Order: sequence, then C-alpha cells, then structure tokens
Amino acid sequence: MKWPTSWPRIALSLLVFGLNFHTWTHSRSSGFVEGAGWTTERKLEARYGQQVRSLWYHGFDNYMKHAFPLDELRPLSCKGRGPDLINPANIATNDVDGNFSVTLVDALDTFVVLNDTAGFEQAVRNTIDHVQFDVDTKPQVFETTIRVLGGLLSGHLFANQTGQPFHLPWYHGELLDLARDLGTRMLPAFMTPTGLPVARVNLRHGLLRTEAVDTCTAGAGSLILEFGLLSRLTGDTRFEKAAYKAFFALWNRRSDIGLVGNTINTFTGSWMRPEVSGVGAGIDSFFEYALKWYIMSGEVEFLDVWQEAYAAIMRYSRAPDGFWGDLAYNTFDSLSAFWPGLQVLAGDIENAIKSHLTYWNLWRMHSGLPEVWDMSYRQATSLQYPLRPEFVESTWYLYRATRDPFYLDVGGRILYDLITRSKVGCGLASIKDLRSKAHEDRMESFVLSETLKYLYLLFDEDNPVHRDDSNYVFTTEGHILWLEPAHLQPMSPIRRKLRGSEHHHCPAYEPPLVAYDNESMGSGLTAGIRARADSEYIRELIGVRASEHDMKWWLEGGWCEIPRPHLFSFDFILSPGGQAVPEDAHPTVEKITFVPDGYMLYNVSGIRAHIVSRLDGKGYDVTKLGPFAVKTGQVVYVNDPELVLAPLDVHGVLDRANTRRISEVGLRFHLRYVDPLFHLQTGLNEEGPTELFVTASTALFGGDPNAPSSSEGHPPLSFGRGEGVALVADPSNPLGCAPYTRTFADDAVLVQRGDCTFLEKLVHARRAGASGVIVVSDEETNINPSADKTDLDGLEDLIDDAVVVVLRRSVGEAVSAMLAAAEDRGIGQVLVAIESEAQDVQPLVDEYLDDGARDVEMEPDAPREAARMLYINGHPLVNTRLVV
Repeated sequence: MKWPTSWPRIALSLLVFGLNFHTWTHSRSSGFVEGAGWTTERKLEARYGQQVRSLWYHGFDNYMKHAFPLDELRPLSCKGRGPDLINPANIATNDVDGNFSVTLVDALDTFVVLNDTAGFEQAVRNTIDHVQFDVDTKPQVFETTIRVLGGLLSGHLFANQTGQPFHLPWYHGELLDLARDLGTRMLPAFMTPTGLPVARVNLRHGLLRTEAVDTCTAGAGSLILEFGLLSRLTGDTRFEKAAYKAFFALWNRRSDIGLVGNTINTFTGSWMRPEVSGVGAGIDSFFEYALKWYIMSGEVEFLDVWQEAYAAIMRYSRAPDGFWGDLAYNTFDSLSAFWPGLQVLAGDIENAIKSHLTYWNLWRMHSGLPEVWDMSYRQATSLQYPLRPEFVESTWYLYRATRDPFYLDVGGRILYDLITRSKVGCGLASIKDLRSKAHEDRMESFVLSETLKYLYLLFDEDNPVHRDDSNYVFTTEGHILWLEPAHLQPMSPIRRKLRGSEHHHCPAYEPPLVAYDNESMGSGLTAGIRARADSEYIRELIGVRASEHDMKWWLEGGWCEIPRPHLFSFDFILSPGGQAVPEDAHPTVEKITFVPDGYMLYNVSGIRAHIVSRLDGKGYDVTKLGPFAVKTGQVVYVNDPELVLAPLDVHGVLDRANTRRISEVGLRFHLRYVDPLFHLQTGLNEEGPTELFVTASTALFGGDPNAPSSSEGHPPLSFGRGEGVALVADPSNPLGCAPYTRTFADDAVLVQRGDCTFLEKLVHARRAGASGVIVVSDEETNINPSADKTDLDGLEDLIDDAVVVVLRRSVGEAVSAMLAAAEDRGIGQVLVAIESEAQDVQPLVDEYLDDGARDVEMEPDAPREAARMLYINGHPLVNTRLVV
C-alpha cells in the first residue's frame, strides 16, 4: 500500500477526516456499493430488509414446502432430495442424505440466532414427529455427526435450558433421546484395531464387511465436540471415549515435525499416499476441534495439541511470504477459508488478517469462492461454489475482533453476490461454474445452518451471542454447543500442580499506524485494513485488478511492501557462551530434571530447545527441551552456573574472560541548565525530577557500558562517560527504525520499542553519529537484547563502540517526561551518565512511579530469584526463569 514518507500538518487533518468518512464508490465487477459508511441504520437494513433474514427464510420455507421430510431441497426443480438408493456408490449424495431430514435438523439453532421463538418451537416439534434413525442408509460418520448429531444437541440445549426465551416447557429431552440413538448407531464405526472410525456406517445394520478402511483426518478426528457433549449429557461415557481415542490415534501418528497427513488406514494406522498436510479439505476441522474442545471442556491436552500443531503449520505449511497456501500443491481450496476465523479464536489476529485477505481477493475476482485455486498459474482449477460458509465465518470472527468496517464491506459484497447469483424461485441454488453463473439443482443444509447464520451475525451487533462470555463454541457446522459447570471435569489437584496455571487472554487488536504525530512520540494516525502496507501485495499476488476504491488509497511517493514474516518457531542448540556444541539427544538427570511445575535445567550445553511464538503476542515459549515436552503452564528454570551474559562469538573464538557482561548498568539522568539560575526561577522541581538514577538492562552486542574505558580489548566508548552525553529524541523517527535525516554529536538517542530489532535501532543511530540508543520498553520486565551471528556479520566495526540499553516501561516514561519538560521550557539539556557500579545504584526514579508499577509480577510459588526471564532478540521467553 502506498503512503507518503512525510506529511504536512494540514494533510494529517484531512486524512483523519477521510479515514472516518469514506466516499462510496462502485465496484466495476459487481455494482456493489463499497465503502466505510456503516451506520446503525444500514446494518439494520442489511439485517432485516429483503436481505439476510428474508434470504434465510426464502431458503427454509421453500425446503419445508417442497422438500420436507426429505433431506435437501432441489431449488431449481422445486422438489425434495434424499439418499440415492439405486446407486449406493454415489457418496456425493449418500454421505449427507441419510433419510433423516438433514436440512431441518441442521437449521434448528439458526432460529435462536434469528430470535424466532415460534419458528424454533415448530422446528423442534417437526423434528420429534418426523425424524428417526432406523433407516437402511449408509451416511458418512463425520457429516452425520456435525450436521445431525450437532443440530440435535444444540436444539436440546436451548429447548431444555430454563430462564431463556427458547426454553420449551413441554419439552422432555426428546432431541437428546434422538441424539443418543444416532450416536449408538454410529459407534460400530469405531470397532477397528486402531480405534479410528471407518468413514461410513449403515444406521440399521452397523459396520458392513465390505466397508472401505480409509478415512480422512478431519472425518476421524473431528467428533469430540458432539460425542463428548453427548456423553456428558447422557452419562454414557462410550461416545466421548471413542472420539477421544480416535483423536489421539491420529495425533500420536504425527510426523517428526508435528504435522498430520490427510488420509489414513483405519485398520493399520498407516498414512496413505500422497502423504501431504495442510489446513484444507480432509484435515481442516481436526485442528478446529482441538482448540474448541479445550475452550468448551478445559481439557488441557487438547490445548497442547493445538499449540504444537499450530506452530508446525505456521512453520512448515504456510507460504514464505506469510500469506496462506498449501505448499504441497501450491493451491488454495475453499474449505481452508475457515482458517482465519480459527486464528482469531486462538488470538493470532495479525496472521488471520493476512490469510483472510487472500480469500477476499479470490472472492472479488469471482464473486464467489472457487473450490480450488492454483497459486502458480493464478487461476481457478475448480470453479464450483456450493455456497460454502467458511469465508463468511472468518469474516464474522475478524469483524468481532477488529470492528473494522472493512469486514462489513466484505459481508455486504457476499450478500449482494448471494442474492444476485444464487437466489432462485424455490430457494438458493449452488453455483456450478462461477464464470458462466450456471446453477446446480442443490441447496446444501449448511447454507441455512452456517452461511446465512454467520452473515446475519456479522450485521447484528446486538445479538445475544455477542454478549455471551461462557465456554460456548460454534462447531464446524455452525452449531452452538456448551458445557454447563455440572458437566465439566475439573483438573485433579495433582495434575494442576504439575501443569501450573495460565490465564489466556487474546491480545487487543491494534490498527495499522500510518503516520506519527510530531508532538508526541509513539502516537499517530491509524487506519483500517485497506491501509495495511501488505494489502496491495496480496491483491497483486492473486492478480486482481485494482478498483477505483483501491486507487483512492494510493499516493505518490509511497511504497509497496513485500511481507517479511518472522519464523513462527525455531530450534536452538544451547551453549553457555554461544559457541557451537554437539547436540545431546539423551540428556541425563544431571542436566535436566523434573520439578513440581516444570523442569530444572542444570546444564544447557547441547540441549535442543524448541521455541514457539506465543499467540498472545507477548513473546515466546520453550515447548521442548531435548526429548521432553514443556506443556502449557509449566516453567523452565535455568540454573546453570556456566551461563553468563555474553555476546555471540562473531570471530570464531570465544574469550570468556573478555565476553562476560553484567546484565544491568546504572544510569544517571540529570539536567544541565542553560542558566544556572533557571532551577531557582522556574520551579521545575515541583513538576518533576531534575535528576534520576535508574537501572537499565544491557545488550549482548555492541559496546559494553560497564567496561572500563581503559580496558584492553574494548573500543573506547563515548556513551555516558564523564559528565554524560546529551539525551535526544527525534519525533520524526520515534522508533528508530528508519535512517535518520539529522546527525548526532555522540548523543544518546531515546527511542521506543517496536517495529524493528534492537540491532537495527543501534545501526541507524550509529550511522547518524550517536554514541548509543536508550530503548523505552513496552513491558515492566527486564530485557537484554541479543542478535544472531549472521545479523552481526559486517557490522562489528560500526557498533562495537556504541551502546544499547533498555529501560522498563514505567522508568522510560519518567525519563521521557523529564526530557519533554526540559525541551518544552527550553531551560537546558538532559544528560545521561553511567554510574560505576550498577548493583549499588538505588533506583530513585521509583519515587515518581505508581506503587503498582514498581515490581515485576511473580508466580505465586516461585522464589524471588526466579523472577528474571530469558530473552531472544529482546522478546521474552515467557515460561522461563533464570535462577543463577
């Protein structure tokens, strides 16, 4: 996306106005009105007019009129559709249509979302009166579970729950009885040596001898939500045990890099060719159910699966540019469009936005989402669109997370295309070919249970679903399920002690920053999703022509950004001083031992550590130490006496005597007045400090601020020597991530943390003549910045005589306030000087801080010496504690 590098103040004001009041423009491809003018009235119009709500009833009422009690509606011929009894091999029909009114059952809880109590009651009565499962059909276990069993369970939860408008006083658990009968008829599918269910089962005769033994990962591993809830509600544990065993029968057969395959033999447990992985068809909902069953039940082993699987996917399956794609075939399939929504649910909003932009541009190009898109040739290879819900679902999740009106625009375009392309006289027809707009005589049940449900929720700001903060989830078929407290199984005290505890909070969304305010460091103008620097990149990657609305965001002198994503996970072979050592694949208890809440690491040498980015954006976690898995809530204590703070061995020889560093340095910030009488005349002491003594964290690269100025092997430093050097800030470059347009006379530059590495901040400052940088952290923990050997190559001579130090957030705010006060009043220059002994310095700055900001929060049972974390490139390893 193109943005200017500098802004006149009047242009900034105009931009603020423009960002809030976009003019409406028309897309050439569809005629849909696109912009950001989403008033409450317009949302209500999209919700109630002749749009989402009426479109849903157009589909449902025609199903009840022309198709019920058959399974599906034929919207072109205005007839019903059931299983193909003549051709049992027609799995495209028979996997879904089992002669049990699938569309009715699948739509039960959509009446709840639409707040239609009368419609819900009538649908429940129709289900009780007409649906039964003693039928000689052989549907797919997975499709029957998510569409029918899930629909029955969700309907039961609402009909049976008192105190809410959908409670039915006459109801006596009939839907749950039907669900138990259906679950019992599907249990024979699990009678295999591995516990993995076969794909299909006859509801009357059970498992047939001639049944195929292969199944997909999603089909066998996405049953725990419905089967688990069925067990908890009925007290019959067989269902949950079967689904649990199947789930882990798949997970325990994952590859060495943590990925599962697409198809597996249920009798031998062997992955079948081609052995590929991804998040699309055949695997998708396996990951979804790992995370959602943890949310619903609190079973932490499913959280472990989700976190390990997500790290493996983000490392090995996504494209190098960070946008989504199936690297095995270099394709996208439409089912994978659920992934951005799941990323939002997990808290990874940044990557969710990126992957969603890919599917959005595909929709823009085709007015629908093609089944398969080839990234190499930039064209669809399968052009059907059966009105799938996954892209709509992700759009809803992202709007709830960001509240960016861009997603309402996306929803508006989806709604327009559904009405103009799929609405026919007797319902909504699937699209056979997005190019010719040819229809298929089928309306799948998920159109009513998911696609229009999520689209309605997108525009319905006040829906009770949005105010519910319980453990409810939407299943992969869009059914609302939850577990009451009485049905939860609390973690045992012993297990809780072993696992520790962790509070999961999704990070708040921060819109992109497009320009800085020259009057206050770190603040500035923000904009929406269209203002992202990479939004134009993904449009070009897909090959979509820019619309007039797109071009309104272009400005001369701007730039286009090619994404450079960071590794989501990586491995280190640890060593005390950073030197290369052989891996110790089988460490003894003398190196690693168990402690009640994790592991104690006595000797780091040769231990392979697997590091994974935290989804809350708060740093990283160690998830493996050699052969040992570090689970959520566990802590890694490092108690290696050989571990010292040292820079990387960039010259190939590590001289331990010369590389030892003290992790902190004492700094004195004081005001040198222009006129010595100013401090008597201005009363500055009444407004804030004129002298601060603080403790800063030192970097593991660049100059060592604690080194004596005359010591051998150390270049002479100007930073903080003598009376001190001037402290300056550049409002045009507050993060220090861009080359400076001014020069410094050995000054110390005050910058904010963010957007680039500590090394980049130092390089830019040093090239402008600074003696070092002082970084104000966004955390209250100590940070010792480090850098990779490859990053330091060629920079040693530039930065060896320059210093990086980091201030805790509250300390940095006090220093920033002191500098701002001095500059605003024009009374003098703030200097920074190094105190001789960091450990003897008393942090007098605490006198100016709130009590709550003085101490780092500690684990309840952790010793005080365990409060320090380890850091990688300035980012904390949150589940580590340094106790040496």
